[in-house]
Amino acid sequence: MEMTLQLTIDCADPRRLVAFWSEALGYVPEPPPGGHATWREYWAAVGVPEEELPDGAGDVPESIVDPAGRGPRVWFQQVPEPKAVKNRIHFDLKVGGGRDVPLAVRTQRVTATVERLVKAGADVLRITDLPDMGQYAVLLQDPEGNEFDVV
Repeated sequence: MEMTLQLTIDCADPRRLVAFWSEALGYVPEPPPGGHATWREYWAAVGVPEEELPDGAGDVPESIVDPAGRGPRVWFQQVPEPKAVKNRIHFDLKVGGGRDVPLAVRTQRVTATVERLVKAGADVLRITDLPDMGQYAVLLQDPEGNEFDVV
């Protein structure tokens, strides 16, 4: 049996996180299948009862996909409760190129990505700048407070 991987992120506003994480990961909003105009229309066509769908669910894409087809699908599931504590799983956006790349180049790549993501709605929480250890990384949070690293 084949297995696929989907990462599900609970959130208050799927539309906002679809936009942010599409930018962050280079993904695209997932179009509804089978020529349907919206996901809500698709879900109705396959028999999902209307009472199981929150107001607005499926009116716009709530998931993103890797246009190259390599990465997992990411679904932003609308939930009523707010984020309460630090998330236990997070993204590491590895843009620096690894330890074979000079630290100055890695730092420049990380900084450029952080600047782009701050413009998209992220907030910087902490910068780890340890040149003696050859490390530069930035901890950020997305528009709903989910933490992630750019390294």
